[in-house]
Amino acid sequence: MSLTMYQASIPVFVRMLGNLSAILDKAAAHAEAKKIDPAIFVNARLAPDMYPLSRQVQIATDMVKGCAARLAGIEVPRYEDNEATFAELQARIAKTKEFLQSVSASQIDGSEDRQITLKFGSRELGFLGQAYLLDFVLPNFHFHLTTTYAILRHNGVEIGKKDYTGDY
Repeated sequence: MSLTMYQASIPVFVRMLGNLSAILDKAAAHAEAKKIDPAIFVNARLAPDMYPLSRQVQIATDMVKGCAARLAGIEVPRYEDNEATFAELQARIAKTKEFLQSVSASQIDGSEDRQITLKFGSRELGFLGQAYLLDFVLPNFHFHLTTTYAILRHNGVEIGKKDYTGDY
């Protein structure tokens, strides 16, 4: 039995966004217990030239909502990118999961050879659907999830590998 484009995308995205949500819950609880302003975590970076946690979450959700929409051949939902609190980041994650769950397998399956074009200013990247999912979206999604995890772990939030991977 072969793996479908839907199976390789939507369930993976939804599961990992659930794990991200749980990690942010732990960070909020840690901030409250230690009497740390949650904005310190939301604005924290691993390095001065890296995006803060809030932008890491925004990019991770942008990656997967864009992927689902492009593979399905529908319009990509647009978000404001103005989240500044854990509650606002959680709402963004929930909205993204809701969108992902609205995209059916029949919309995604068969998109392996769909032409996907991304524009970054004057730069354009072209992919076929399968390469877009496997070579671009999944690595970028996990990079931003991992960076979010690392920012929080570096700042003392008690999370571990199981928080990132979730229960099996």
